[in-house]
Amino acid sequence: MNSDRRALEKIVSHALSGKGAHVEAHSAFEGLDWKLAGICPGGVQHSIFQLLNHMLYWQEWVMKWLDGEEPPIPEHASGSWPGSVSPSNEEEWERVVGRLGTVLDELSARSREGDLFSMRLSAGTEESRLGMLHTIGSHNSYHLGQVVLLRQMLGAWPPPSGWLTW
Repeated sequence: MNSDRRALEKIVSHALSGKGAHVEAHSAFEGLDWKLAGICPGGVQHSIFQLLNHMLYWQEWVMKWLDGEEPPIPEHASGSWPGSVSPSNEEEWERVVGRLGTVLDELSARSREGDLFSMRLSAGTEESRLGMLHTIGSHNSYHLGQVVLLRQMLGAWPPPSGWLTW
């Protein structure tokens, strides 16, 4: 494998996880009480649990796309916000948080497969594997920022492992 390919794979992996740019995805949810994950403080539209499920929805959608499938795009934005406002118990919360790590690992593995520059028609537009991975990395970044802000509003930040400060 050439050094350009390795560098590109590292960039994609960091974009998916948040590493090097901001809080890593797994840290954003670390140590959060499952009951707090279901609260919408101060009139915020979505809880942390909803944000997590939404992120997973699109990550799993991208995995299907990368695997050559044609996953349907929801008719309305609400179709990509599955599940309830809050987890029903701690086990459900832990399962969904664990799924995040698994899906990010699977996406990272797919970023090392095939030609990242190959183009494919999807939903009326042409997109490359690299473009799709970039899109989901940006999507993750956007929503991880929301998770951090909600945790701050709930008095549940930083996570137990701490947080970088400058």
